[in-house]
Amino acid sequence: MANSVSNNSLKTASANIHRASVCKNTPRTGDYLELCKIKVVALLVLTALVGLALAPDMGRGYFVQTLSLLGIGLLSASAAVINHIVDNKIDAKMVRTKNRPLVRRVVSRQQALLFSAVIGTLGFVLLVFAANWLTAQLTLFSLVGYAFIYTIFLKRATPQNIVIGGLAGAMPPLLGWVSETGVLAAEPWILVMIIFTWTPPHFWALAIHRRADYAKAKIPMLPVTHGVDFTKTCVLLYSLLLAIVCCLPFLIHMSGYLYLTIAILINVVFIYKAARLKLSDQSYGALDLFKYSIIHLTILFIALFLDKAFL
Repeated sequence: MANSVSNNSLKTASANIHRASVCKNTPRTGDYLELCKIKVVALLVLTALVGLALAPDMGRGYFVQTLSLLGIGLLSASAAVINHIVDNKIDAKMVRTKNRPLVRRVVSRQQALLFSAVIGTLGFVLLVFAANWLTAQLTLFSLVGYAFIYTIFLKRATPQNIVIGGLAGAMPPLLGWVSETGVLAAEPWILVMIIFTWTPPHFWALAIHRRADYAKAKIPMLPVTHGVDFTKTCVLLYSLLLAIVCCLPFLIHMSGYLYLTIAILINVVFIYKAARLKLSDQSYGALDLFKYSIIHLTILFIALFLDKAFL
Protein backbone atom coordinates (compact mmCIF):
# COMPACT_ATOMS: atom_id res chain seq x y z
CA MET A 1 0.00 0.00 0.00
CA ALA A 2 2.83 2.36 0.94
CA ASN A 3 4.65 1.53 -2.28
CA SER A 4 1.50 2.25 -4.30
CA VAL A 5 1.05 5.65 -2.64
CA SER A 6 4.73 6.41 -3.19
CA ASN A 7 4.52 5.47 -6.89
CA ASN A 8 1.41 7.56 -7.34
CA SER A 9 3.13 10.51 -5.68
CA LEU A 10 6.14 10.15 -7.95
CA LYS A 11 3.90 10.01 -11.05
CA THR A 12 1.99 13.09 -9.90
CA ALA A 13 5.22 14.98 -9.22
CA SER A 14 6.61 13.92 -12.60
CA ALA A 15 3.43 15.10 -14.36
CA ASN A 16 3.58 18.43 -12.56
CA ILE A 17 7.25 18.91 -13.54
CA HIS A 18 6.41 18.04 -17.15
CA ARG A 19 3.53 20.53 -17.22
CA ALA A 20 5.74 23.22 -15.71
CA SER A 21 8.42 22.47 -18.28
CA VAL A 22 5.94 22.72 -21.14
CA CYS A 23 4.56 25.96 -19.75
CA LYS A 24 8.05 27.42 -19.36
CA ASN A 25 8.93 26.56 -22.95
CA THR A 26 5.78 27.95 -24.49
CA PRO A 27 6.77 31.07 -26.45
CA ARG A 28 4.89 34.28 -25.86
CA THR A 29 4.35 37.17 -28.25
CA GLY A 30 6.87 39.18 -26.25
CA ASP A 31 9.52 36.51 -26.81
CA TYR A 32 9.13 36.75 -30.58
CA LEU A 33 9.19 40.55 -30.43
CA GLU A 34 12.43 40.31 -28.45
CA LEU A 35 13.89 38.06 -31.14
CA CYS A 36 13.01 40.77 -33.68
CA LYS A 37 14.93 43.43 -31.69
CA ILE A 38 11.80 45.49 -32.10
CA LYS A 39 13.27 48.77 -30.79
CA VAL A 40 16.19 48.56 -33.20
CA VAL A 41 13.85 47.71 -36.08
CA ALA A 42 11.61 50.67 -35.17
CA LEU A 43 14.61 52.99 -35.48
CA LEU A 44 15.56 51.43 -38.82
CA VAL A 45 12.03 51.90 -40.12
CA LEU A 46 12.11 55.54 -38.97
CA THR A 47 15.25 56.14 -41.04
CA ALA A 48 13.63 54.37 -44.00
CA LEU A 49 10.57 56.62 -43.61
CA VAL A 50 12.80 59.69 -43.78
CA GLY A 51 14.50 58.38 -46.90
CA LEU A 52 11.07 57.85 -48.44
CA ALA A 53 9.87 61.32 -47.38
CA LEU A 54 12.94 63.06 -48.83
CA ALA A 55 12.61 61.25 -52.17
CA PRO A 56 10.90 62.97 -55.14
CA ASP A 57 7.11 62.60 -54.93
CA MET A 58 6.07 59.85 -57.32
CA GLY A 59 2.37 60.05 -56.51
CA ARG A 60 2.23 56.80 -54.57
CA GLY A 61 -0.47 56.52 -51.94
CA TYR A 62 0.08 56.31 -48.21
CA PHE A 63 -1.16 52.71 -48.16
CA VAL A 64 1.50 51.29 -50.50
CA GLN A 65 4.15 53.45 -48.82
CA THR A 66 3.16 51.96 -45.46
CA LEU A 67 3.33 48.46 -46.92
CA SER A 68 6.80 49.23 -48.27
CA LEU A 69 8.00 50.33 -44.83
CA LEU A 70 6.40 47.25 -43.29
CA GLY A 71 8.30 45.07 -45.77
CA ILE A 72 11.60 46.73 -44.84
CA GLY A 73 10.77 46.28 -41.16
CA LEU A 74 9.89 42.59 -41.55
CA LEU A 75 13.11 41.77 -43.40
CA SER A 76 15.09 43.71 -40.79
CA ALA A 77 13.33 41.73 -38.06
CA SER A 78 14.08 38.49 -39.89
CA ALA A 79 17.78 39.40 -39.91
CA ALA A 80 17.61 40.12 -36.17
CA VAL A 81 16.14 36.67 -35.50
CA ILE A 82 18.95 35.03 -37.48
CA ASN A 83 21.42 37.05 -35.40
CA HIS A 84 19.87 35.57 -32.23
CA ILE A 85 20.17 32.05 -33.66
CA VAL A 86 23.79 32.40 -34.75
CA ASP A 87 24.91 34.16 -31.56
CA ASN A 88 23.02 31.87 -29.18
CA LYS A 89 26.14 30.35 -27.57
CA ILE A 90 27.85 33.73 -27.30
CA ASP A 91 24.72 35.31 -25.80
CA ALA A 92 24.72 32.70 -23.03
CA LYS A 93 28.16 33.91 -21.88
CA MET A 94 27.30 37.63 -21.71
CA VAL A 95 25.43 39.43 -18.95
CA ARG A 96 23.67 41.74 -21.42
CA THR A 97 22.26 38.89 -23.51
CA LYS A 98 21.97 35.89 -21.17
CA ASN A 99 18.18 36.31 -20.82
CA ARG A 100 17.36 36.31 -24.52
CA PRO A 101 14.57 33.86 -25.54
CA LEU A 102 16.83 31.30 -27.22
CA VAL A 103 19.24 31.28 -24.30
CA ARG A 104 16.35 30.77 -21.86
CA ARG A 105 14.98 28.11 -24.24
CA VAL A 106 11.51 29.58 -24.28
CA VAL A 107 11.86 29.59 -28.07
CA SER A 108 13.55 26.69 -29.82
CA ARG A 109 16.02 27.04 -32.67
CA GLN A 110 13.51 25.44 -35.05
CA GLN A 111 10.74 27.85 -33.99
CA ALA A 112 13.08 30.80 -34.46
CA LEU A 113 14.17 29.62 -37.91
CA LEU A 114 10.58 29.14 -39.01
CA PHE A 115 9.58 32.53 -37.63
CA SER A 116 12.48 34.23 -39.42
CA ALA A 117 11.62 32.50 -42.71
CA VAL A 118 7.93 33.46 -42.49
CA ILE A 119 8.42 37.17 -41.69
CA GLY A 120 11.34 37.43 -44.11
CA THR A 121 9.31 35.93 -46.97
CA LEU A 122 6.33 38.12 -46.15
CA GLY A 123 8.55 41.22 -46.08
CA PHE A 124 10.12 40.35 -49.44
CA VAL A 125 6.72 39.74 -51.07
CA LEU A 126 5.40 43.04 -49.72
CA LEU A 127 8.36 44.91 -51.19
CA VAL A 128 7.97 43.23 -54.59
CA PHE A 129 4.29 44.15 -54.88
CA ALA A 130 4.07 47.41 -52.88
CA ALA A 131 7.44 48.87 -53.92
CA ASN A 132 9.65 47.38 -56.63
CA TRP A 133 12.13 44.60 -57.34
CA LEU A 134 15.14 46.82 -56.71
CA THR A 135 14.01 47.63 -53.16
CA ALA A 136 13.26 43.97 -52.45
CA GLN A 137 16.70 42.89 -53.70
CA LEU A 138 18.60 45.63 -51.85
CA THR A 139 16.75 44.86 -48.61
CA LEU A 140 17.49 41.15 -49.01
CA PHE A 141 21.18 41.94 -49.61
CA SER A 142 21.17 44.03 -46.42
CA LEU A 143 19.69 41.05 -44.53
CA VAL A 144 22.42 38.78 -45.87
CA GLY A 145 25.07 41.39 -45.04
CA TYR A 146 23.99 41.73 -41.42
CA ALA A 147 22.74 38.26 -40.56
CA PHE A 148 25.46 36.26 -42.31
CA ILE A 149 28.50 38.29 -43.43
CA TYR A 150 28.66 40.42 -40.27
CA THR A 151 27.27 38.04 -37.64
CA ILE A 152 28.94 34.82 -38.80
CA PHE A 153 32.23 36.12 -40.20
CA LEU A 154 33.17 39.75 -39.48
CA LYS A 155 32.04 39.83 -35.86
CA ARG A 156 34.41 37.01 -35.02
CA ALA A 157 37.23 37.90 -37.41
CA THR A 158 38.31 41.52 -36.91
CA PRO A 159 38.09 44.41 -34.42
CA GLN A 160 36.89 46.51 -37.36
CA ASN A 161 33.80 44.28 -37.52
CA ILE A 162 31.33 47.04 -36.73
CA VAL A 163 32.94 49.51 -39.16
CA ILE A 164 32.74 47.13 -42.13
CA GLY A 165 29.47 45.48 -41.13
CA GLY A 166 27.85 48.81 -40.28
CA LEU A 167 26.98 49.38 -43.93
CA ALA A 168 24.18 46.79 -43.79
CA GLY A 169 22.53 48.57 -40.87
CA ALA A 170 22.96 51.95 -42.56
CA MET A 171 20.93 51.02 -45.67
CA PRO A 172 17.29 51.74 -44.62
CA PRO A 173 17.24 55.42 -45.76
CA LEU A 174 18.39 54.30 -49.20
CA LEU A 175 15.79 51.53 -49.16
CA GLY A 176 13.05 54.02 -48.31
CA TRP A 177 14.16 56.32 -51.13
CA VAL A 178 14.34 53.51 -53.70
CA SER A 179 10.94 52.14 -52.60
CA GLU A 180 9.49 55.50 -53.70
CA THR A 181 11.48 56.15 -56.87
CA GLY A 182 12.57 52.72 -58.07
CA VAL A 183 16.05 54.02 -58.89
CA LEU A 184 19.31 54.69 -57.06
CA ALA A 185 20.43 58.28 -56.53
CA ALA A 186 23.28 60.14 -54.86
CA GLU A 187 21.21 61.96 -52.21
CA PRO A 188 20.13 58.99 -50.04
CA TRP A 189 23.74 57.84 -49.80
CA ILE A 190 24.33 60.93 -47.63
CA LEU A 191 21.80 59.52 -45.15
CA VAL A 192 23.51 56.13 -45.35
CA MET A 193 26.83 57.85 -44.64
CA ILE A 194 25.38 59.46 -41.50
CA ILE A 195 24.34 56.11 -40.00
CA PHE A 196 27.54 54.45 -41.22
CA THR A 197 29.61 57.08 -39.37
CA TRP A 198 27.34 56.98 -36.30
CA THR A 199 27.59 53.19 -35.89
CA PRO A 200 31.20 52.81 -34.64
CA PRO A 201 31.01 55.29 -31.72
CA HIS A 202 27.57 53.92 -30.85
CA PHE A 203 28.74 50.29 -30.60
CA TRP A 204 32.23 51.01 -29.30
CA ALA A 205 30.73 52.90 -26.36
CA LEU A 206 28.74 49.78 -25.52
CA ALA A 207 31.80 47.59 -26.09
CA ILE A 208 33.81 49.69 -23.61
CA HIS A 209 31.04 49.30 -21.03
CA ARG A 210 30.80 45.54 -21.69
CA ARG A 211 34.47 44.85 -22.40
CA ALA A 212 34.65 41.94 -19.92
CA ASP A 213 31.64 40.28 -21.56
CA TYR A 214 33.15 40.49 -25.05
CA ALA A 215 36.50 39.21 -23.76
CA LYS A 216 34.77 36.28 -22.07
CA ALA A 217 32.88 35.44 -25.26
CA LYS A 218 36.11 35.84 -27.29
CA ILE A 219 34.63 38.48 -29.58
CA PRO A 220 37.43 40.73 -30.92
CA MET A 221 35.77 44.07 -30.25
CA LEU A 222 38.12 47.04 -30.34
CA PRO A 223 38.39 47.53 -26.53
CA VAL A 224 39.37 43.87 -26.18
CA THR A 225 42.04 43.84 -28.90
CA HIS A 226 43.41 47.40 -28.70
CA GLY A 227 42.50 48.53 -25.20
CA VAL A 228 39.95 50.90 -23.72
CA ASP A 229 41.99 54.08 -24.11
CA PHE A 230 42.59 53.55 -27.83
CA THR A 231 38.89 52.86 -28.31
CA LYS A 232 38.00 56.07 -26.47
CA THR A 233 40.19 58.00 -28.90
CA CYS A 234 38.45 56.35 -31.86
CA VAL A 235 35.03 57.18 -30.38
CA LEU A 236 36.00 60.85 -30.03
CA LEU A 237 37.43 61.06 -33.56
CA TYR A 238 34.35 59.40 -35.05
CA SER A 239 32.09 61.78 -33.11
CA LEU A 240 33.90 64.72 -34.72
CA LEU A 241 33.57 63.11 -38.14
CA LEU A 242 29.90 62.43 -37.47
CA ALA A 243 29.27 66.12 -36.75
CA ILE A 244 30.72 67.02 -40.15
CA VAL A 245 28.79 64.33 -42.02
CA CYS A 246 25.53 65.41 -40.35
CA CYS A 247 25.90 68.83 -42.00
CA LEU A 248 25.96 67.35 -45.51
CA PRO A 249 22.15 67.23 -46.02
CA PHE A 250 22.07 71.00 -45.48
CA LEU A 251 25.07 71.62 -47.73
CA ILE A 252 23.50 69.77 -50.67
CA HIS A 253 20.09 71.42 -50.03
CA MET A 254 18.29 68.29 -48.87
CA SER A 255 17.32 70.13 -45.70
CA GLY A 256 17.07 73.65 -44.28
CA TYR A 257 18.01 75.62 -41.20
CA LEU A 258 15.69 73.75 -38.83
CA TYR A 259 17.58 70.53 -39.44
CA LEU A 260 20.98 72.24 -39.36
CA THR A 261 20.27 73.90 -36.01
CA ILE A 262 19.11 70.66 -34.39
CA ALA A 263 21.98 68.70 -35.93
CA ILE A 264 24.57 71.12 -34.56
CA LEU A 265 23.05 71.09 -31.08
CA ILE A 266 22.80 67.33 -30.71
CA ASN A 267 26.25 66.77 -32.17
CA VAL A 268 27.77 69.24 -29.72
CA VAL A 269 26.29 67.10 -26.93
CA PHE A 270 27.61 63.94 -28.63
CA ILE A 271 31.14 65.37 -28.84
CA TYR A 272 30.97 66.56 -25.23
CA LYS A 273 30.01 63.08 -24.02
CA ALA A 274 32.71 61.47 -26.18
CA ALA A 275 35.32 63.90 -24.81
CA ARG A 276 34.18 63.25 -21.25
CA LEU A 277 34.52 59.52 -21.88
CA LYS A 278 38.02 60.00 -23.30
CA LEU A 279 39.14 61.99 -20.24
CA SER A 280 37.49 59.71 -17.69
CA ASP A 281 38.93 56.76 -15.83
CA GLN A 282 38.22 53.39 -17.44
CA SER A 283 34.65 53.12 -18.79
CA TYR A 284 32.93 55.96 -16.93
CA GLY A 285 30.41 57.60 -19.26
CA ALA A 286 30.44 54.81 -21.88
CA LEU A 287 26.92 53.59 -21.16
CA ASP A 288 25.67 57.18 -21.04
CA LEU A 289 27.13 57.85 -24.49
CA PHE A 290 25.67 54.61 -25.86
CA LYS A 291 22.18 55.55 -24.66
CA TYR A 292 22.51 59.11 -25.91
CA SER A 293 23.66 57.93 -29.35
CA ILE A 294 20.27 56.24 -29.85
CA ILE A 295 18.48 59.46 -28.87
CA HIS A 296 20.84 61.41 -31.15
CA LEU A 297 20.03 59.37 -34.27
CA THR A 298 16.31 59.40 -33.53
CA ILE A 299 16.19 63.18 -33.13
CA LEU A 300 18.40 63.71 -36.17
CA PHE A 301 16.09 61.81 -38.51
CA ILE A 302 12.95 63.30 -36.99
CA ALA A 303 14.50 66.71 -37.65
CA LEU A 304 15.09 65.74 -41.29
CA PHE A 305 11.46 64.65 -41.59
CA LEU A 306 10.05 67.79 -39.95
CA ASP A 307 12.28 70.02 -42.04
CA LYS A 308 10.97 68.39 -45.20
CA ALA A 309 7.32 68.24 -44.08
CA PHE A 310 6.79 71.72 -42.71
CA LEU A 311 9.36 74.05 -44.30
